[in-house]
Amino acid sequence: MKVTIVSGARPNFMKIAPLCRAMDAVKEAGKKISYRIVYTGPQNDACLDASLFSDLAMRKPDAYLGVSGNNHSQVAAAIMLAFEEELDNHPAQVVLVVDDMTATMSCAIVAKKRGLKVAHVIAGTRSFDMNMPREVNRTIVDAISDYLFTAGMVANRNLNQEGMIPEYIHYVGNILIDTIRFNRHRLIQPIWFSTLGLKKGNYLLFTLNRRELLAKKPVLQTLLQTLIEKADGMPIVAPLHPYVQNAVKALMPDVSNLHILPPQSYLHFGFLINQARGIVTDSGNIAEEATFLDVPCITLNTYAEHPETWRIGTNELVGEDATALSDALDKLLQGEWKHATLPDRWDGRTAERIVQTLVEG
Repeated sequence: MKVTIVSGARPNFMKIAPLCRAMDAVKEAGKKISYRIVYTGPQNDACLDASLFSDLAMRKPDAYLGVSGNNHSQVAAAIMLAFEEELDNHPAQVVLVVDDMTATMSCAIVAKKRGLKVAHVIAGTRSFDMNMPREVNRTIVDAISDYLFTAGMVANRNLNQEGMIPEYIHYVGNILIDTIRFNRHRLIQPIWFSTLGLKKGNYLLFTLNRRELLAKKPVLQTLLQTLIEKADGMPIVAPLHPYVQNAVKALMPDVSNLHILPPQSYLHFGFLINQARGIVTDSGNIAEEATFLDVPCITLNTYAEHPETWRIGTNELVGEDATALSDALDKLLQGEWKHATLPDRWDGRTAERIVQTLVEG
C-alpha cells in the first residue's frame, strides 16, 4: 500500500509524526506499506523552523508544492494543480489528510477525482458556522472521504447525523495526544527562561493567531488590557508570529511584564505549556495539550473543535468577552480551576489504530 500524507501547515506535522512512526512499525513487522510526506507550502517556509522535524522525531517532507498566499480560491487552485503533478510522478493508493485547511480540502478533491481512497484524520469536527472557511473545508472533506477517523464521540455523532456511511467512521482517539505522550519527557527549557526571571508555575502563557480577532482592534485591546490588569505584574509570556506581534505592540506598547517573543520550537513551546500557571489562547491544539497536561486554559473563542477539552478538560471558552475573561482569570489565579479527566482513547495509540485500519482495509 502506498500512502501520500499531506500537510498544509506547521501544526499538521504534530499529527503526522505519530502516523509516520506507526507506519514504520508495521512495515518493520512485515506489512507492505510505504508513505510519502507532501507539504503544500514552500521549502523555505519560515514556519518550518530548523528543529521541527528533529523535535518531532520524523523525517522532512519528501516534496514541497511551493504554494502560499491568503486568497482561498487562488491557493486551492494552485495546490490542486501542483498535487495532480505530484500524484502523476508518485502514484498512491491512499491520500491521508489532517485537520481542515484549504490544502486538506484541495488534495482530498484531487485524490477523489482520481479514484484514490481518501483518509481524513480528525474528521467530524464542526462549528456549525458555514461562514468559516474551515467549516466549509471540513464538511467537503468528510463528505468525500473513505476513512473518517474521529477523535471523540461528538464527532461520530456529527457524521452520523449528516448521513455518512457508518462503515467509514472509525473512532480512533485524538492523534495529537500521541505526540504529547511521546514528547512529554523530551521537553526542553528555553535558554532565555531564567534570563527573563521566569519561574515554573508563576507565569501566564498567551498565544493568538486568529486574523478575525486581530482585525477587531477595540475588542482585542480590551482583552489585552484585561489580561495585563489581572496578571498584576506576573510575567506574561507571548510567543507570537510577526503579524500578531505588530498588532499587539501597537495596542499595548511598553508593558514591562508582557514578554513578546518569536514563535518557539516544538519542544521549547511544550515546556512553556507544561510549566505555565495558566494559558490564554485561541488555539484548539493548545487547549487539547493543556487538558492532557492538566494546565488551566482559557480560550478566546466561542467553540472548540474538540468539546472534550471544556466538558471534562481544563479548557474554558470565553469568546471575545472581556468580562468573561476577567472572571475566568480570577478563578485561575485564585487556584479554583477544574482539573482534567482524560477522555477515552487519549492513550497514545491513535496512530496505531489508524494505520491498522488502513492496512486491514
